[in-house]
Amino acid sequence: MSPVLSFRARIAGAAGAAGLLAVALAVPAQAAEEGQTEIQILGINDFHGRILPDAFGGSAGAASLATAVDTLEDVYPNTVFAAAGDLIGASTFESFIAHDKPTIDVLNAMGLDVSAVGNHEFDQGYADLVDRVMQPESDANPDGGAQWEYLGANVRLLNGDPALPETWIQTFGEVEVGFIGAVTDETPSLVSPDGVAMLEFEDEAVAANRSAAALEDEGADVIVLLVHEGAPTVEYADAVDTSNDFGAMLDALDPAIDAVVSGHTHMAYDHDVPVAEWAGNAVTERPVVSAGQYGMYLNQLIFTVDDATGEIVSIDSALIDLWESGADAPVYAEDPTVAEITALAAAEADVLGAVDLGDLDGPLYRARIEGGDSGSSRGAESTLGNAVAEAQRWATEGLGVQVAFMNPGGLRADMLGEALGTGEYPSAVTYKEAASVQPFANTLVAMTLTGEQLAAVLEEQWQPAGSSRPFLRLGTSDGFAYTYDPTADAGERILEITLDGEPIAGDDHVRIAVNSFLAAGGDNFATFAEGVDRADSGRIDLNAMVDYLADQGSIGPDLAQHSVGVAGLDTLVARRTATLELSSLAFTGAGELVDPAVQVSLGGVDLGEFAVDGALPTDLYDEQGTATVTFDVPRELAGTQELVITGAATGTQVSLTVDVRNGGPKAGKDKKDLPNGKTPPGRDKK
Repeated sequence: MSPVLSFRARIAGAAGAAGLLAVALAVPAQAAEEGQTEIQILGINDFHGRILPDAFGGSAGAASLATAVDTLEDVYPNTVFAAAGDLIGASTFESFIAHDKPTIDVLNAMGLDVSAVGNHEFDQGYADLVDRVMQPESDANPDGGAQWEYLGANVRLLNGDPALPETWIQTFGEVEVGFIGAVTDETPSLVSPDGVAMLEFEDEAVAANRSAAALEDEGADVIVLLVHEGAPTVEYADAVDTSNDFGAMLDALDPAIDAVVSGHTHMAYDHDVPVAEWAGNAVTERPVVSAGQYGMYLNQLIFTVDDATGEIVSIDSALIDLWESGADAPVYAEDPTVAEITALAAAEADVLGAVDLGDLDGPLYRARIEGGDSGSSRGAESTLGNAVAEAQRWATEGLGVQVAFMNPGGLRADMLGEALGTGEYPSAVTYKEAASVQPFANTLVAMTLTGEQLAAVLEEQWQPAGSSRPFLRLGTSDGFAYTYDPTADAGERILEITLDGEPIAGDDHVRIAVNSFLAAGGDNFATFAEGVDRADSGRIDLNAMVDYLADQGSIGPDLAQHSVGVAGLDTLVARRTATLELSSLAFTGAGELVDPAVQVSLGGVDLGEFAVDGALPTDLYDEQGTATVTFDVPRELAGTQELVITGAATGTQVSLTVDVRNGGPKAGKDKKDLPNGKTPPGRDKK
């Protein structure tokens, strides 16, 4: 490990690792036979600037990770420390506030050798990556200086030339180990498209196979693919399922590629995938691994290679837990050199981030799935997403904005204030916390969309087939609501959109605001890029929140749902029994209020209260909070009517114009009877 220290000021510090506390699931050392070489690959991914330990999240922190790497290098001297991207970007405040320079410094200090680029390496654009991050630190470039090799074989300039180094080779005695780097080809939809407009992102397998052939020509004996693309779950079956992008990529890889170190989906797995062409070899399965996120785990691969032939004799792998469940501290003690860098970063961040911005009236949470942490779902409506959207609408009112939208991936932490979700509110919120929620520094862009385009935007929440996240629920500002049919075909799901209770027609024009990432079509929301009369507000998303709190004094959760699913509208037939299935009636944050029942009316007639099941979701869609509404449709309600769904406890109220078809008499019913004995408006009982 090289003791490189340069965060803001150089610190004198002793290099070397602290003592090992314990080894979790590491491959035990075995003496290689004469004529064989053992090579260790240590892998991380999706570090996202988590330089400090986090007991709650199980992130070991950079100083402990450094010791883990050092300790395992002592056991296996022939080691490459590698990564699968997203080392920087979407970072915690200590790194974010300093342009991720502390993260660059700690990874340099622990001797990171090589990494694929991830999509977050492009958060500030291609030019920032190659001209700042990848360039040596200097007086002219104080925030750069990554000393590892960044690879991106599938990142091409528009003329087809490589935009980044494609491969890298490390030699150990008679054995050459080659590395390929690739990033998800969805990157243009995951970062601000303007920042990568000069680039094309090739299919990962196509680029990997081309690079593998080049490495073979250069004499590489072992070839490792570092790819910022990952399996959608930790299950083996999902990793090899060719219906998703990752499984399709694995299936298409050349057998010359001996191992895959992956990332992007933040999953921790250690799979062995059979390779048909390896039948009869000493090794018949390819390791496919990922180390989760934030320095929680470390992948370990041990290759034993015959020196004379270059053949791989064996491959062993392990997933090393760096902070075991229930432990009071990380498995590995802190390296003093790296600890000094992180301490300086934390001290500077504390000064910059300690300012109180205002109060929280209650905790603001991201969405979650059952058994998952807050933020484990980007597919459900959240109080935080809606609150941030409302602050951004407020910040752009001067540009005529009526509605604002917020992408869930831009929310990187909950906003809980000093009460941390369990104490008393109101509670102060600091600049550091606000910055941790929105670390990307996107500007806010105003534009005009038609009602038809708004419906298209809402349809785009259902992501393209094969996407690692099938649904992305946009946060929306106050007064904006819509109903949708989750069972309908693509392009036909959105039923009605309202603003302040009034329906938006397809040819209406609505002034909206989004961050610059969405404005350029990020996250596959291509319709935002079609907006006209565009105006960049010049306000950073974080600054919008800071200014909102300064003006309003506080912000808090609005528990009213802005979208509600309604299925079964075809059963609305006069003189028949109708059954409507309602969904998306509940938020998923810890302790957030759920209506025990919703009131439903049709054509002004109260149909009664219907119980809500508020169980947490198990998938990544926005269907939690369900109710079944069954009632007899009176004959007097035939025609166009308004369906209204109200949750008294949360304040939810959405409406939908529906068509009630006429039907014949229903046996056993008085055709004049209405629910609760009421009469539709404008009619008299005969």
